[in-house]
Amino acid sequence: MSAILIDMNLSHPWALIRSPIDMEVLLVLRGTTRSLTGREVARLVRAGSQPAVNAALRRLAGEGVVRSEEAGNAYLYTLNREHLGAPAIELLAGIRTELERRLRTEIAGWEIAPAHISLFGSAARGDGDARSDIDVFVVRPARVAKDDPRWRAQLERLSDHVYVWTGNHAGLSEVSPADVRRLRRERPPVVEELLRDAVTLAGPAPTTLLGAAG
Repeated sequence: MSAILIDMNLSHPWALIRSPIDMEVLLVLRGTTRSLTGREVARLVRAGSQPAVNAALRRLAGEGVVRSEEAGNAYLYTLNREHLGAPAIELLAGIRTELERRLRTEIAGWEIAPAHISLFGSAARGDGDARSDIDVFVVRPARVAKDDPRWRAQLERLSDHVYVWTGNHAGLSEVSPADVRRLRRERPPVVEELLRDAVTLAGPAPTTLLGAAG
């Protein structure tokens, strides 16, 4: 096998990733040290056709951020982790994790601790877009009034920070412990969504809060 590695354009390094499919391809390659064929990459990306994946692989190999190796009639691809752009790719790939870390840090400093907070919806699944809200499920403590100014200030500050950090609005779904008991009993679709997708930020896991999936 012979490796093919071409230089990036140092005069326009920001053009390294030009489309969502480029990032999808890089995320797949980032997740393994094994060489993958274009067909394998196309099977693992969350979105993108085989021709689109192949075109992205060729372009990224041309930039040098992907290593391309001839193997008979096929090409094998790996992420070039020594590339100057690799740390930026790692940073972009870790944005969801960083959002969760910032949210946990802020919530841990609240004067009034929540009974539970979790991310759910597209933010938890990782399939949202620029128009998607960052959905947050909040359970208010039993002895805290809904209009308590300290409690409201915490939620407003959280909403503001989510928008500053992401450019997306926070969609806060705030409920009381009585509402939680009703949700457990009636089990509307949002309960199954929380049990399936939610990322707990504070308090008990959704399975403890709402009961195991039926």
